[in-house]
Amino acid sequence: MMEGVATKEMLYGLEGRETDKRRVVEHKAPEIKQLWQRSHEIVLLAAKGYKYVEIAEILGITPQTVTNLLNSELGQKKLSEIRLGRDDEAKKDVERVNSLKRKALAVYHEIFDNELGEATLKDRKEAAKDVVMELSGLREPLRVQSSHINLTLTSEEIEQLKRRGIEAARESGMIIDVEPEQITEGETE
Repeated sequence: MMEGVATKEMLYGLEGRETDKRRVVEHKAPEIKQLWQRSHEIVLLAAKGYKYVEIAEILGITPQTVTNLLNSELGQKKLSEIRLGRDDEAKKDVERVNSLKRKALAVYHEIFDNELGEATLKDRKEAAKDVVMELSGLREPLRVQSSHINLTLTSEEIEQLKRRGIEAARESGMIIDVEPEQITEGETE
């Protein structure tokens, strides 16, 4: 018998030490659904152009985890599928724009050429104005595309964002720091 040491009966009736609970590391099995969701998040952020380190920071994981997933066969396949889908959609958009552009140019040619005499001087002026504004890039946007992100920030993070915004505005010249002038006695504003 071992004195002063916790023991237990082992195989074949032999006596052995109890397992030291302080040295046992419990490994939790990862939730498969969370892993799958996280994998999708990593691939989607990579497809949007984020760098590995940025993805890790956004998701609160290590850069090595991001690298492992994106360099895996499954990660490469998913990323390739997303990029192909995005490229196909972009090609369709270009085709639609080109079709509309041809139709619009035909209408403008009818107005400018005015062979049938149907377009008044005012119509021709408006058409010319539209073409010039569009080609010069000065036309106001007809549609604004936006996306939404919901996030919860601490008051410290909000203050940090404010400071960064003010600093960026200063650097771009939108905010100018002016020292207040001293008003001497007898002067009025």
